[in-house]
Amino acid sequence: MNHLLALDAGTGSGRAVLFDANGQQLAAASREWTHRSEPQYPGSMTFDRDHNWQLLVACIREVLDQVPQANVVGVSTTSMREGIALYDAAGQELWACANVDARAIQEVRDLRQQDPELEYRLYLRSGQTFALGAAPRLLWLRRHEPELYDRTAYVAMLSDWVATRLGAPIMVDPSNGGTTGLFSLDSRRWDPAIAEACGLRTDLLRAPVAEAGTVIGQVSAQAAEATGLKQGTPIVMGGGDAQLGTIGVGAVEPGQAAVFGGSFWQQEVNLDRPLADESGRIRMNFHAVPDLWQAEAIVFFPGIAVRWFRDAICSDIKAQAQAEGRDAYALLEEMAAQTPPGAHGILPIYSDAMDYMHWRHAAPSFLNLTVDPTLTTRGALFRALQENAAIVTRANLERIAQVTGAYPSHVIFASGASKGPLWCQILADVLQVPVHTRVVKEATALGAAICAGAGVGLYPDIPSAAQELVQEERIYQPDPVNGPVYEEVFQRWQAAYPVQLALADQGVTTSMWRAPGE
Repeated sequence: MNHLLALDAGTGSGRAVLFDANGQQLAAASREWTHRSEPQYPGSMTFDRDHNWQLLVACIREVLDQVPQANVVGVSTTSMREGIALYDAAGQELWACANVDARAIQEVRDLRQQDPELEYRLYLRSGQTFALGAAPRLLWLRRHEPELYDRTAYVAMLSDWVATRLGAPIMVDPSNGGTTGLFSLDSRRWDPAIAEACGLRTDLLRAPVAEAGTVIGQVSAQAAEATGLKQGTPIVMGGGDAQLGTIGVGAVEPGQAAVFGGSFWQQEVNLDRPLADESGRIRMNFHAVPDLWQAEAIVFFPGIAVRWFRDAICSDIKAQAQAEGRDAYALLEEMAAQTPPGAHGILPIYSDAMDYMHWRHAAPSFLNLTVDPTLTTRGALFRALQENAAIVTRANLERIAQVTGAYPSHVIFASGASKGPLWCQILADVLQVPVHTRVVKEATALGAAICAGAGVGLYPDIPSAAQELVQEERIYQPDPVNGPVYEEVFQRWQAAYPVQLALADQGVTTSMWRAPGE
C-alpha cells in the first residue's frame, strides 16, 4: 500500500498526518508551539525556525512509528497563511514571522499617508490589503534590520519553509504566496509593480511559482536521517491551509462554499474568475486548484474564545472530561443543549463581520446578562458563544453574496468545531441552509495528501481525487422554527456591535485585535 504524508505548520501547532491512497487517515501527531515576541518590537511574533523544525521532525517520527510499514511515496506541505520566510542568495534561511505578526504598524501608516489611495488600488490588483501582507513587514525590516533586508534574495511562505527543510528548492504557490499581497490576481504570479509601488526591491520576487500538486524536489539525505523518511521521496507543492482545506472537504468546483471552524473561522466561496469587491470588505484569494479563485471572509477567534471558556470558566468540566476519557467540548455542548436557541438573550461581542480595508474588532464581552442563576448559566454562555460564531459567519456570507450575486445553497463545515453536533445544527439554523460535514476532520491535511498523490501520479488531478476520496459524514438540515429566533439575534448583534466598536475606537475599552495601522 502506498502512503502520503501531510505536514502542516499551523498558527498554534505543527502536525504530521499519514494517509493511505484511499484517503483514510492512518496516523497523526501534533506539537503545540508559540511564537517569540521580541520586547523591543511591539506586536512582533517571530517564527522560531530551528525549534519548530525539531517539533515537526518529532511529529513525522511519531506517525512513522505508528505505521511501521509505511511506504511514503509523496509528501506535501501546508501552513498558516501570511507568515513569511526570507532567504539569502545562497538559499540560507535568514528570518521568518508568523501570520499574527503585527510589528509593521508604522510602515502601514506611512504607506497610507504617502498615498491614501494606494492600498485600495493594490487591493483591486492583488485581492489583499496591508493588514497581513508582506510589504509592510519587509519595509519594517528595511528600517530596523537594513543589513538583513539587503541580504534577502527570496521571499517564501512557511509551507515552503517546511518543503525546503525537507530538501526542496525555494518555490511558492499562488494559494499561499498570494497572501503576501505581492501577486497579481489575474496572472497568479508575482507582480513586481506592486512591490515597486510600495518602495520595495522588485528582485525580492524571484522565487519560482508552481501550482499545488507539482513535484518540486526530493527528501534530502539530511532530512531523511532526521525524520526517518526515505531519501529521494518526492516533495510536492502544497499551499495555504484554508485553500488545501477546501480540497480536503471536496469543495473544488465554482460556487461551492466551505466554513472552517478552528481558532479562526474562514468562509471560502469558490469562483471561476477573480472578482473585484468595490467595498473592499472581502478578501480575494487563489484556490489551490488551478483556474479557481476564492472570496474569503474571516471570523476572529471563535476557537480561542471557547478554549478560554473551557479553561477559565469550566476547569472542573475539563477535569471531569479528562477523568472520564471524554472530550471537554462534548460535555460543554451537553450543558449548552439545555439552553434554548437564543441563549436567553445573551449577546457575545467578539469578532466583527469582515471589513478587510478597516480590520478591527471590539473588546471581548458578553452583553445582556441577567442575575438570574437559572438563565445566565455556563451552558447558556457557551451556547451564546457557539451562536455568535454562526451569526458572524452569516454576516460574512451575506457580504460575499453581495459580490458574487448568490448566497450559498449549502455549506460544508470542517475543522474542530464541526466535531460538535450542536454547533453544526446551530450553524444550519442560523444560516438556514443545509450544513454538510465530512468523515475526515483533518481537512487541510487531507488536502495536502491529495496534492501529494496527484503530484506522484496516484490520482489524475486534484479535483477528481477530492471528489473520489472525500466522504460525507452527515447533513444537518436547518430547523425553520429557529430561523426567526436567530434572525432576531442577528439584528440585535448588528445593532450592538458598532456601539461596542466605537468604545474600543475611543479607547474606553481595549480592542480584541486591530490590523497594523488601524
